[in-house]
Parts: sequence; structure tokens; C-alpha cells
Amino acid sequence: MTAFTIAQTDGVAVVTFDLVDEPVNKLTRAVRTEFEEVLARLRADDKVRAVVFRSGKPDSFIAGADIEEFRRLQTQADLEILSRGGQEMLQRLADFPKPIIAAIHGACLGGGLELALACHYRIATDHPKTSLGLPEVQLGLLPGAGGCQRLPKLIGLRAALDIILAGKSVPGPKAQKLGIVDECVPPSILRRTAVGAAQRLAASGLPRREPRGGLAGLLLDRNPLGRQLVYRLARNGVLKKTGGHYPAPFAALEAVRAGLEQGGPEGYAVEHRKFGELAVGDVSRKLVQLFFATTQLKKDDGVPPGTAAPRAVERIGVIGSGFMGAGIAGTAASQAEVTVRLRDTEWSRVGKGLRAAMGILEGRLKRRRITRYEFDRQAALLSGTTDYTGFQRADLVIEAVFEDLEVKRNVLREVEAAAGPDTIFATNTSTIPITSIAEPSRRPGRVVGMHFFSPVEKMPLLEVIPAGRTSPETIVTAVHFGRKLGKTVIVVRDHPGFWVNRILTPYLNEAGRLFEEGTPIEMIDRVMTRFGFPVGPIALLDEVGFDVAAKAGKVMHEAFGARLEPSEVIAKLMADGRTGRKSGKGFYHYHEGHKTGPDERVYDLLGIRPQDKHSPETIEQRLVYAMLNEAALAQAEGVIRSARDGDIGAIFGIGFPPFRGGPLRMMDDLGAARVVLVLQGLTAQFGPRFTPAPRLVEMAASGERYYPA
Repeated sequence: MTAFTIAQTDGVAVVTFDLVDEPVNKLTRAVRTEFEEVLARLRADDKVRAVVFRSGKPDSFIAGADIEEFRRLQTQADLEILSRGGQEMLQRLADFPKPIIAAIHGACLGGGLELALACHYRIATDHPKTSLGLPEVQLGLLPGAGGCQRLPKLIGLRAALDIILAGKSVPGPKAQKLGIVDECVPPSILRRTAVGAAQRLAASGLPRREPRGGLAGLLLDRNPLGRQLVYRLARNGVLKKTGGHYPAPFAALEAVRAGLEQGGPEGYAVEHRKFGELAVGDVSRKLVQLFFATTQLKKDDGVPPGTAAPRAVERIGVIGSGFMGAGIAGTAASQAEVTVRLRDTEWSRVGKGLRAAMGILEGRLKRRRITRYEFDRQAALLSGTTDYTGFQRADLVIEAVFEDLEVKRNVLREVEAAAGPDTIFATNTSTIPITSIAEPSRRPGRVVGMHFFSPVEKMPLLEVIPAGRTSPETIVTAVHFGRKLGKTVIVVRDHPGFWVNRILTPYLNEAGRLFEEGTPIEMIDRVMTRFGFPVGPIALLDEVGFDVAAKAGKVMHEAFGARLEPSEVIAKLMADGRTGRKSGKGFYHYHEGHKTGPDERVYDLLGIRPQDKHSPETIEQRLVYAMLNEAALAQAEGVIRSARDGDIGAIFGIGFPPFRGGPLRMMDDLGAARVVLVLQGLTAQFGPRFTPAPRLVEMAASGERYYPA
């Protein structure tokens, strides 16, 4: 393997890293060996006075270490050796006697940034695809090749912890502002600028870097007492954000602290030891499994390979300018950069929808995700109408109207009359079977479900649901367009509720019953956030909206009978004019859109006396096992194509705790026999809705699993 090529010009060796037959550069064991050989050769070459290190990939510097490689290592000792080897290699790079300049364009992540930090000077491009970060904690790990040591010393403790503990990435200009890179230039002059810097540094030596952070940096980053305060605040922040479920940020904080307070050798020792501990831990294994699962899913179009090719989508229509329609329109303009025509029945609604869609673009501009020029270009893609003008040229039309079968069928008829014969019609429904909506279609092969989650611009999942006669081309086009929107896409079978809302319904129903029985609002939500959900089920009902929840609950009850009969809570609250957060009135109080606390009046409204009738363990079991059992039922019906898709859908769609791997992997960990035993106990105490799924009973008897052992 030859991953590196060297070109010399005026005493500067330009080393280009281009891993053969790989879309991105990764630091594999073979790459590390060859890199050491390159360094030795350059060290011995008297004609080389300085080195520029760059990537031969068009949009990537180094994506990081080869995760497959360390995934194969089974023992903590082996993983500690891997980390220590990376530290030692990069220390030799840092000790190289000639200036080394990292010329960074594209993704510079994980081990890639650790390598760049070991170089003597860094130049990044200002291109949007350039990002620098240490995302290891997102895999349940920490930067194990010196990142926990070098970054704090380079940019200060607080700025480094902000990146390391959250696994954040920053664009080139922000990296320069923080001091991660020394210069930020357009891609067209990156190589020339890097060579010039190499010649300058070879002649005059490395620049002296001033401490960063101003007065706050002096008081906090460079003061022992100040650092203790930073450590304490950082730990409390991580605990609040993670609930203590993820050990990696705490381990990274410990490694950073050891390096700054006890010196480099101890810092590196803690870093590689903690890396080994984390890498063999269950949380990291789950997060790495999730990483590979989502990577595989990006190559899965939902139909057998070679069946169909996606059509280009350049113009879309969106029917319905409410919260969902506006979110779809704004996301399509900002992420996919396609022309968007938003339609509603009244101009006032169209205007409101366009304002909401523009708000998505404005948010990206405010957060500096896009430039003013990009904002203007994307805003120009949005337009509105009260008729179907412009729909004749649409490649795809997405309806996001009220969750009513006849309303959606009428919209389908209107679109097919107004649009071209090849236009794909996608219905954004949360529970209604697509085959039912497609019944009056003249072109059923062009009808598909695209179930977005709210808010569209933030939620990462999209369910694509083929109807009985949906063509493979339509499926593949919907999947590819979903990815263009930045979504993780799963293709699911056309059953009521599909996958995500199918398993969510009994969970929310059970929360309603617990509330009816007097369990306090905050207690229900607190139990489930401690379990690992980002929000509890009561807060989620407020977010979803009672009108939407009631409509979906009715569809699910009609489809599945008494097992999914909703509690009466939502109907009673709606009778009081409550619809949840969007109206400012739900289970919780809201002030200017922000939740301020439970609304105690709902107890009186429903004649409920709050009481701690159930233990936290009972609350957790009722809620979690209702979802697990429904997941087993739906999986047995073929609603999902694989356990992988089901777990990704639950994690990205409803925030099922990633460290638990998803509902199906969680049942594997518990064992089907234990799941059945708990469900039998719940059935005896609370009724037949907890009757174990027949498939689970079979698995308990046979010892089968959803995943290979």
C-alpha cells in the first residue's frame, strides 16, 4: 500500500495522504506504519527544510481512526496499547526537527485533528465542508492519541472542554478564532499558502503563541483555583446533559485534568488507560454498533440493489402551510436547495407558512451555518400560492395537511389533476395506511408515504412507507431525497402507525393511565428522563399536540383494538381548550414558548388527586415494557425490514436512549425470557394489554435473539 506521495519544491516536501480505494482518509495500522517511514525519510533528507501535510481527497482531510480496526480488539490491554501507540507516533511528529504544516480542507476529525494538533502550524480553508473536531465521545470514547492533552494547552481549558466533552466540530473560521488553526484561507490558495508558511517557518522559526482567553483566561484557564471551578462546572454540565449514563465525557475530563494538574506523562497515561476502559465498555460498544448501523443504512435504498435508480428532484410542492408543511418547505430549501412551492387555501396561511420556513433559514444564518449570500439564494427558492400554479413542473409533491383520510385523498386527487404524469405524490401521515390514501389514485405507483417528525428541521429521522403498488423507482427517489434533506431514512411496511408511532402509542397511552391514577406529572417524566429519554412522555404529549395525539390515537385504537385504547385524559384536556405547547396550555405551563412547570389545574380539571401510588420501578416498567412488547409485535408482523432499522428508528425518531441500543437490542440484552416474565407480571397486575407478544414467548423458549450473539 502506498498512501503517501511526496513532491518537493524549494526545500519544502509536500506530503499528500490519499488512501487508495477509500472515500476518506483513515488512520489504519498500515497507514500509521507507512507514515512513520515517511517521517524517517524526510528527517534524513537534508534537502527538505520543512514539510506540508495535505489530503488528496476532494472534501476530506482525515476522517479519523479506523473504527473497524479497534472494534476487532477485545481486551482493555490491547486497546490501551493502540491508544498509547497513537500517542507515541504523534509525539514523534510533534518532536520532528523540521517545521510541519497541516493544510486542512474538509473533515478533520478525531485522530485527524489529533494529528493536525501535533503538527507545528495549521492552515484550514473557509469552505463549508471544512470542519475540525474531536467527536469521540459520540462513540462512547475519548480522544486517545493526545487530543485531551494538546487541545487544552493550545486554546485554553474552557474552549477545549467545550469541544471535547460535547464531541463538537467547528468550521475553519471558528477554528481560527479559537486558535486551533493559525490561518484560514480559500481552498484555491491553501497549498500555496501552506508552502509559503513552510518556507517562512524554516527560515525564521516557529511563531510564539500568546495565551488565549483574555482576563477570563488568566483567571480561569491559567489559574489553579480557577481551573478547579471550570472542572466542577464542566462536570455538573455533563451530568445534567447526560444523566450520568455516558461515562466518556467524565473520563475525558479526568484525562484533561490529569495533564494540566499533574503534567504531561500522567495526562497521557490517564488518557490511554481511560480509552481502553471505555472501548470495552457496554456504552461504547452500543454507540459503535449504532455508528456502523447508520453507516450501512446510508447505502440501503429500501429495495434490492440494482432494482431502480432515483429520479432527480429539483422542484417540489408542499401542500399545507402549517407547522409541518412550513418545516418541510424550509428544510428542503436550506438542506436540499431545491425550488419549493408552498400551497394553502388562504393567502394568510401561505404567508404565515412562508414566514415560518424563512425562520429556519434565519436560524441557520444566525448560527453561522450559512453565509448571507447562501441565505439570500435559499430564500429565493421559496414561494407560495393558493392554487396549483407551478405544480405542473414539480418532481415531488409532499402533502402535510390535517390527519384525516378523506382530506388527504382529496388532496391526492387535486394534485394528480394539476401535476405532471411523472410527479411523485408523498403523504406525510403519522398513522394512516398509505394504501388507504392511495386508493383513488390514477397513478398508484407514484404514491408513497414520507413520515417526517416534528420539528422537521431538527428531527433526524424520516420513515418512507411504500403502498401496495408503489414502484421501486418511487421508493428509491423518496429515500434519496430524504437523505438530501439530511435525514436518516428507514423504509417500513404500510401498517397503521408504521414503526415509530406504532411503538410510541402504547408508551404514551400508559403515561395517560398513570396520570389518571394520580401519578404526578413531574414524577412520570422524571422517571423516563432518568431512564435516558431526552424528555418524558407527558412533556412529549405537549410537544406533539393533543389534537394530533388524539387523531393518531383514534386510528391506532381502530386498527388494533383494546390493547391500544387511549386513556381519556387527552379528550378531556382538549375540551378545556388545551392542545399542548403550541397553544401555551397543556400539562405544563408555558411562557413565551418555554416550559415553566406543571399546570396544577389539570388535576382539578380531571378530578385527580396527585399521589405517589406507584414506585419509580413500576412506572418505568409499565412505560418501557409497553413499548418493548409493541416493538416485538410489530417486528413479528414485518413492519421493519431488520432489527437494525427498528432500533435506528426508535433512537432517531423518539429519542430511545442510544446507550441502550434500541428496543430490540435492549430485549436481546435482557433476554426474551426475562422480558416475558416481567410482561406476565404486569399482565397479572394491570391487565391484558401487557400480554407478551407470541413471538417473544417463542424466543424465550428457544433462546433466539434479534441480533447474532
